[in-house]
Amino acid sequence: MSIPTRSFVLAGFAGILLVSSGLQASGNAAAPPDPAYVQECGSCHAAYPPRRLSGASWQAVLAGLDKHFSVDASLDPKIFTEISAYLNSQAGRQETASADGRPLLRITETRWFRHEHDEVPEAAWKRPAVKSPSNCGACHTAADQGRYSEHGVRIPQ
Repeated sequence: MSIPTRSFVLAGFAGILLVSSGLQASGNAAAPPDPAYVQECGSCHAAYPPRRLSGASWQAVLAGLDKHFSVDASLDPKIFTEISAYLNSQAGRQETASADGRPLLRITETRWFRHEHDEVPEAAWKRPAVKSPSNCGACHTAADQGRYSEHGVRIPQ
């Protein structure tokens, strides 16, 4: 193997390691989950990866916490500010909007989610142990640790 080829291969391998370790292309490490976000939001559902919605979508979610999917999920103002800053800093860069241009409020409605889960039979979402697409932990065995790899998927029967 020539030196330029070896350098190219090593650079590619290093890139794979960076991506798999959570480092972003810019060289900045992905922030660990914010403890307030995990505690407040993760107490009712999975603390979804912030990068799966845009900043506009997260702001729309936060603006409606008093009627968050039929539940009053209002937060103490200090905690609200902390969680808002975290979600803004970690939000995805791709716009997540509905056909009419309004920010999407559910990760399960994004093009990414639909693409990643297109092989899941509709009946699986209705199984008692799953109940809905938003119940990540039903199938992703390490969702509570923020890991959603396909290697850790076990769809309940």
